[in-house]
Amino acid sequence: MITEGYIMQLKAACDIVSIISSYVPLKQNGRNRKCLCPFHLEKTPSFVVYEDTQSFYCYGCGAGGDVITFIMRIENLEYLEALKLLAERVGLPLPENERDDQQAKLRQRLLELNRQAARYFHSVLKGPDGKSARDYFAQRRLSAKTIVRYGLGYAPDSWNALRNTFQKQGYSYEEMVQADLIVRSKSGSYYDKFRNRVIFPILDLRGNVIAFGGRVLDDQTPKYVNTSDTLVFQKKRNLFSLNFAKNSREKTLILAEGYMDVIAMHQAGFTGAVATLGTALTSEQARLISRYADDVVIAYDSDEAGQKATSRASKLFGAAGVTARVLRLYGAKDPDEFIKKYGSGKFQILLKNAGTVTQTQTERLKEQYDLERPEEKRKYLLEYCAMIAQMSDALERQVYIGQLALECGVSREAIELQVRHMIRAQRKRQQKQMQQISGDRLRIRDKVNPDGEKYPRAARAEEGILHFMMANPDFYYYITERLSPDDFKTKWNRQIYERICERLQQNLTIDFVGFHDQFSADEISRFSRILNNGGQIASTQESLDDCIAVLKAAREKMSPEDILSLTPQQLEEKRLETAKQKK
Repeated sequence: MITEGYIMQLKAACDIVSIISSYVPLKQNGRNRKCLCPFHLEKTPSFVVYEDTQSFYCYGCGAGGDVITFIMRIENLEYLEALKLLAERVGLPLPENERDDQQAKLRQRLLELNRQAARYFHSVLKGPDGKSARDYFAQRRLSAKTIVRYGLGYAPDSWNALRNTFQKQGYSYEEMVQADLIVRSKSGSYYDKFRNRVIFPILDLRGNVIAFGGRVLDDQTPKYVNTSDTLVFQKKRNLFSLNFAKNSREKTLILAEGYMDVIAMHQAGFTGAVATLGTALTSEQARLISRYADDVVIAYDSDEAGQKATSRASKLFGAAGVTARVLRLYGAKDPDEFIKKYGSGKFQILLKNAGTVTQTQTERLKEQYDLERPEEKRKYLLEYCAMIAQMSDALERQVYIGQLALECGVSREAIELQVRHMIRAQRKRQQKQMQQISGDRLRIRDKVNPDGEKYPRAARAEEGILHFMMANPDFYYYITERLSPDDFKTKWNRQIYERICERLQQNLTIDFVGFHDQFSADEISRFSRILNNGGQIASTQESLDDCIAVLKAAREKMSPEDILSLTPQQLEEKRLETAKQKK
């Protein structure tokens, strides 16, 4: 295993403020730094970076930890992979025995298997079995250069061609299943997942092949088959062609729906195009895009489904701090078809003229109604007012209210009255939803420290003691003389206490390094909260003594549940102890 000494050395070389600020913009907030959390959508910053403890904690979603934890979360990496990335960043080589870790070895094995599979699919495309796929790409007007650049391939019309090929190369069925290249049937046999489909390799930002998309050559369904989530791939956290788009000279990214749209745009010179991976845009993908662009043009299909997806995506981009515009396609259903019919020059003009989501919505809305007819005009006004009521910016609402009044010859006051009515109704619905959510949260148990629900006062005192102990390790003997692990009412805090005592007895530092091997991501987050926020409970020796007194009193006062859980021997000991105290 990698020694604690090396990890401490690595962390000392990786200032957490510098590392996190390379992903998200940090602002000074007193002694600490603050920003919008990169792990959940929010409008008010609740993500705090503590420079003195080299840690972070989000008071919105509860994510927390050290620089290693941050890299694991933001890059979707395992522990050793995060160490490797940080080590490469600061030029501190990992010890050789890192290779012994089974998880890291499996991850590397799957990445190599995917790389070889991409080569296999590409070689089949070029061979005699790939003629139909080559004809398909020719029909879609893809050049040989584009095919090579994207490593496009073809999965032959066979149930076991890939399976047999890689079995001969030494890969097990289980490894191929874990890469989602083959599937295990109910009868126990194994067969290729991708068959008679053109193949689109999906790469991560480091150029690793992490997944595949396969498209049929005709109109059969399903049209696309995609790699499911694996050890090396999570579709909600990746984007097709971002490995190319991140290096684009364009400051604006273009978000499309399909692989072919993206490839067609890249071939036409629009190198900032990306696509989701068989799912609607996720909040994680919106935040990922925000790392590379402040502006995005949504180039979804022009059908009704595309319009709904555009509306949803624009809200996610707004929450991620990205300006979203919408590409309106005329005479074509998608970017690929438009470029083929009208050329890249006209597509460039469309991009420059892409309007805001609101502008596009109002244009589409107006096309649906005949404003010369009173009833049609009324419906138009109501829908437009509902759209204005959804706007969070008061100035933007005023602009569109004035525009609507002028356009329809209706008084501004009447429109404002209708919008205010809709906003009030909207707020009532939101309040009802929030009450429902709050009620649901009360019913959700604390997964990290469930005992804290039964003993809230004791749990709070325990967190104060743990914080004080971490901040003042010289009080170790003072605290341990007054408290034993049995004095802790909650199991998880007791575990932390025992771990801290164990490390202090060995003259080791109290740091995340000593907990990564034993605790989950949620537990590390809670550890970070105690480390940074526990000082509000116990920051002085007097407040420490108060917390100790709370635990002593809690131990003497047993709940009915505690009494029922006692063994006969423990019950007798408790009876004798109580009798002794009364004498």
